[in-house]
Amino acid sequence: MSARVLVIEDELPLAEMLQYNLEAEGFRVSHAETGEDAEILVAEEEPDLIILDWMLPQVSGIELCRRLRSRPDTRAIPILMLTARGEESDRIRGLSTGADDYVVKPFSLPELMARVKAILRRVAPDRVADVLKVSDVELDRSAHRVTRGPREVRLGPTEFRLLEFFMESPGRVLSRTQLLDGVWGRDAFVDERTVDVHIGRLRKAIVRGKERDPIRTVRGAGYVFGEREAR
Repeated sequence: MSARVLVIEDELPLAEMLQYNLEAEGFRVSHAETGEDAEILVAEEEPDLIILDWMLPQVSGIELCRRLRSRPDTRAIPILMLTARGEESDRIRGLSTGADDYVVKPFSLPELMARVKAILRRVAPDRVADVLKVSDVELDRSAHRVTRGPREVRLGPTEFRLLEFFMESPGRVLSRTQLLDGVWGRDAFVDERTVDVHIGRLRKAIVRGKERDPIRTVRGAGYVFGEREAR
């Protein structure tokens, strides 16, 4: 799946505009209005990028940025800070606190999107790359096309999303819960047996004749696509 972006913004019209445009670009988007809510979402969802407003109620964006940078599990999450403060000293303060980039309100939406993609290309290239390739399996997001060697693989929309999610983390064991959240979403009323059904359909489509099955079942843990994780 594409990158998960967390928007932390208390101005609802702005937050809704950002969410709409980010989702139109294919990103998965969550929203928090306060720093306290944001900390819960960061722990639950592990976003690939955070868009953070400087002027939040209660816990400021600067303080939240400082907290995230102080923790080992959130230290590496890229942060794009939004603020009405345009002075050089404020920009320096924001970047010194740990923000990866800085956009002053009012901002150009195309510029903001370009900055988001530039950060993700640097820190999580598989989340924005048009083409994913693992061994002889290639998935083209823009063309919605999958090939295995010279052969085209026909997939339904759910199997395509499932394969995309696998190929973003080759060699990593993914639990059924992780697959449900990543492919169907947290709010979907789908049980874990549905994952097994779609894994079976994906296997039938992607394996022909004596081809190796790239999906391994890890008993008691889930599934892994591609090579085994390094120990």
